[in-house]
Amino acid sequence: MISIETDRLLLRSFTIHDVEAAYQMNLDPEITRYTGDGGVVSREEMERRIVQDVIGDYERHGFGRFAVEWKENQTFIGFAGLKYLPDVKKVDLGYRFLQSYWGQGIATEASQACIQFGFDQLQLQEIVAFIIPENAASLRVLEKLQFRFDGMLIEDGMEIHAYIRQKSSN
Repeated sequence: MISIETDRLLLRSFTIHDVEAAYQMNLDPEITRYTGDGGVVSREEMERRIVQDVIGDYERHGFGRFAVEWKENQTFIGFAGLKYLPDVKKVDLGYRFLQSYWGQGIATEASQACIQFGFDQLQLQEIVAFIIPENAASLRVLEKLQFRFDGMLIEDGMEIHAYIRQKSSN
């Protein structure tokens, strides 16, 4: 089980105990507005995603998205982390948080920890991120994290912008 601490956050491996909190978070249409997955339609679907996709990624690749807790009270506030995308053979940075934690630098703080984990522990040479262009908040996060625009693609009829950050050589 992997865990990373920042000043305010605990990033840890997902468990089956995170299903309800993750399900409740994904019911908020503002949270899933720019995700392209439309949120989760049932607890059963959330359980399947956590068990097969997230926990399965830990088993297949040795890493995956982290559940993120607010350290002060050990409350689940969202997720952040890296995911291997076999169709493009790249590692993707992603995050999603409860609205009450937006605008506080949480996405930047959690993502920076994930990037450092990817470069230092996983020895990755680059990390990508994909966003819907209208998602100005995520674009600001990626800019703070020193990602650079790497092109555009169309996925399911939707324009997606790709960003990349490469491991620095220093």
